[in-house]
Parts: sequence; C-alpha cells; structure tokens
Amino acid sequence: MCGAVVTSPFDVVKTRLQSDLFRVKHTAPGVIQAGGGGVLYGAPRSGGLLWNFVETGHILRNIYRDESPRALFKGLGPTLVGVIPARSINFFTYGNGKQIIANTFNDGKENSYVHLAAAAVAGIATGTVTNPIWVVKTRLQLCAQHNKRITSTDMIKLILREEGVRGFYKGLSASYLGVTEGTIQWVLYERLKKSVEGQGGTLEWLGTVGSAGTAKCVASLITYPHEVIRTRLRQPMINGVVKYTGLIQTLKLVVKEEGVASMYGGLSAHMMRVIPNAIVMYSIYEGILRWTK
Repeated sequence: MCGAVVTSPFDVVKTRLQSDLFRVKHTAPGVIQAGGGGVLYGAPRSGGLLWNFVETGHILRNIYRDESPRALFKGLGPTLVGVIPARSINFFTYGNGKQIIANTFNDGKENSYVHLAAAAVAGIATGTVTNPIWVVKTRLQLCAQHNKRITSTDMIKLILREEGVRGFYKGLSASYLGVTEGTIQWVLYERLKKSVEGQGGTLEWLGTVGSAGTAKCVASLITYPHEVIRTRLRQPMINGVVKYTGLIQTLKLVVKEEGVASMYGGLSAHMMRVIPNAIVMYSIYEGILRWTK
C-alpha cells in the first residue's frame, strides 16, 4: 500500500498518456483541451528514450501546478482498495496453483511449464475479480474537472447509471491478454532466482531484488501494448458514443489513427511505478515463504 501511495503520480501520468483524451498535440508546455473535456499538460517533444522520462517529469509538474497536488493522486482510493485483494489473489493462486499443477501433472516437480500454467491461472483469477475496481480508478484518473471533486462513489454511481453493471467489466478482454505479462514475469523470476539461491545473506537478497526488477521490466516491455488497449476500452463515452468497442477494433483503430508508437504511450511512467512495486512485493513474498517453511 505504501508503494501504491508513493508511485500514484506516475500511475496518473501513465493512464493519461495511454488515453487519446490526453494526447499531446502541441509543441510547447501548457494546457490543451482534449475530446470529452480532458486536459493534458505536456512538454515539447524531442524524441529518444531519455526524453520520455523528462516528459513524465514535465507532466507531473504541470498537473501539480494547474490542477492541484491532489490531482496527482486521482484514483488512489480504488488502488488502495484493490491492491490488497489483487496481490493476495495473485500470490495465493500462483503459490498454491504451482503445487497443485506440479503434483497433478508432473510428479510433484516444478518446472517452467508448471510456473507458466500457475501464473496464467493466477492472472485470470485476479483480473476477473478486480476489474471493476480498476475501471473506477481509470475513470477517475481520466477526469480533469477543476471545480468539482469526483469521488469513487460518484464514479460508481455514474458508471451504473450510464452503462450498467457491464460498464465495470470494460477492458476485461485486454486484462486477459495481459495475463501473458504475469506468466512471463513469474517464469523469468523463478529462473533468475534459482541462479542466486543458496548464496545466503545480502548477496542472495540482492539477487532476489535484481530478479524481481528484471522480470518485471522484461515482461512489461514485451506486453505493454495491452495496457494501452485496456485504458482505451475503459474510457468514458464521449457525447454518448463509445469509440473503442473491442480488443481487435481498438488495436486497429489506435494504430491507424496514431501509429504503432502510440501503443507505448506512458511506458516510462509505467516502468517508474511498477518496477519498485515489484521489488517490494517479491521481497515480501520470499520472506513469507521462508517464514512458513
């Protein structure tokens, strides 16, 4: 939860850069109006990987200045509500799943295939249960109203009124696609962790930290486009019209209108948020495993 609070501003920036409601269309820092009443604060683009991190800093500064410091923490409520069940379901399902799968199909022995299957089951279970929470969070982060504070309760009522219960499951198909991220992450982590097991002390702890950070980084880079698709599917209706209606339709439309590069919008902010969180979570996970043995 502490990690979610500290990295919340990066999550807000990531979500806005993933959305076409907050697309950069200007060449100087400032404020622009986007479709649906959104506002994007940006900085001049000069290209290059390093500039993506600089741009994130500019956007953080301008959200703080032009919307208020509180705007950097939009969607934090649902995140705090969702982070515990999401992590609990994922780690519990994965930890127990790999034992059950190994005992049932592989004579009790773990290997990469067992880890992959367990991670896939854990990802599907986590995504299905927690999707409504993340829809509310995304909507709050895409809301840029200055004069009225919209709470999580207000957003829940709005979604129910305009879209019904089905509105809380928007982006679920992209979440299922994102299961590949979890499978890559868990399999890679398990393999990297084996290379440092038994070394003991600080060296083993550093190896575990490095394994967690590397696994998350690689998995995120490979599968990141699903994040953009998921955010687009969770966008609110604009003038009563739903622009993004399905996984394939969204992918084709985004690439056609904005190019392939747009599928990596907000990547730098995403990496600055998820890698530290992954390191903390895996360290806790390993600590619990050692404590329960």
